[in-house]
Amino acid sequence: MDFNDTAAEAEFRAKVRAWLATAAADYAAPPAAPYPLDEFVARSRAWQKLKHDAGYVGITWPRAVGGQGLTPMHQIIFNQEESRTYAPTGLYSIGLGMCIPTLFTHGSPEVAARYVPRALEGSEVWCQLFSEPVAGSDLASIRTKAVADGDSWVINGQKVWTSFAHRSDFGIIVCRTDFDAPKHKGLSMFIVDMKAPGVEVRPIKQMSGGSDFNEVFFTDVRVADTHRLGAVGEGWKVSLTTLMHERLAVGGKPRHAPGYHTLMAVAAGIETDTGPAMERADVRQRIADTYIADEGIRLTQMRALSALSRGAMPGPEQSISKVVVAKTMQDMAAFALDLSESQGLAVEPGSDLEKLQTSYMWSAGLRIAGGTDEILRNIIAERVLGLPGDLRPDKDIPFSQLKPL
Repeated sequence: MDFNDTAAEAEFRAKVRAWLATAAADYAAPPAAPYPLDEFVARSRAWQKLKHDAGYVGITWPRAVGGQGLTPMHQIIFNQEESRTYAPTGLYSIGLGMCIPTLFTHGSPEVAARYVPRALEGSEVWCQLFSEPVAGSDLASIRTKAVADGDSWVINGQKVWTSFAHRSDFGIIVCRTDFDAPKHKGLSMFIVDMKAPGVEVRPIKQMSGGSDFNEVFFTDVRVADTHRLGAVGEGWKVSLTTLMHERLAVGGKPRHAPGYHTLMAVAAGIETDTGPAMERADVRQRIADTYIADEGIRLTQMRALSALSRGAMPGPEQSISKVVVAKTMQDMAAFALDLSESQGLAVEPGSDLEKLQTSYMWSAGLRIAGGTDEILRNIIAERVLGLPGDLRPDKDIPFSQLKPL
């Protein structure tokens, strides 16, 4: 592995760092309290527009669609430098990280010309409509249907766990267009207007108090055939483009996420019945375990960065980081809250313990988002270790003959 920037990479990093020092001056420190949703959206739009005007969006996208035409390493460097700030970025991570690359890869030039520029400047927000109540990890089992009607399609069904659907203008949706084909063959993907008649978005209240996720219902929603992405029946192939980008987007550790240093700080301030927590062997062992996991994640990411720097693309080993990150964060947060006893319930805003409490409440979801632990372990087993694949007896059976679980 190579831990150093090339001369060109170092020059780009210095340029980005200088720009951020001025542009992100208001986000040099974390906010005293989480922004209310409306303020978060307004700040996110303003920050996205600022980056757009400075030429720091669509860094790796082709110039033909409005991107910068630079290398993945340029994007990585910008992300690394931006992650040192507390600028709001989450509102656009799905749209720009997953939806729009799928759109300009599989959509027509006319469709790309309509949607890509507005997404880049932040005036339109996108969501990804994949999961359903009976189709999460097994995405090919979706039942939301799209029926052809002249030069349009009529969509009926339900999606769930759709991040920021309640704040999105458009989404990409995978539907079943042929119930008599095997489950992977009868899918098609479309662009859907989230404000169209028949679209109902219901926010889901989370245990953290927020409502980032939604369930979305479609009742006779019409979509023009020009807004189909890829050929009819090739929705699975198109979805793999989205999922590939999703793996890259969620594979690393979230920025500003707590780690072993956070656990050390919390343990240093706790007195137990047997003395200071930091003097207990079990506490020191858990801190060491967390350090080893954090360092392993960092080095695995460095391996991927080294591949990018050489012009190669990281392979399915990215799944290793995702599995380790999610489990480590959940286990670490649970241990810290147990160690803190009643203090873990009433935490001081902005404290290390609050970071761990927040991590505890959403790390379980991280083990599901972007592929469950079980799916990712299958990917590691089959594509990294070369082990035999799972039996898939339903692979060639018409979907209409499969019985729902």
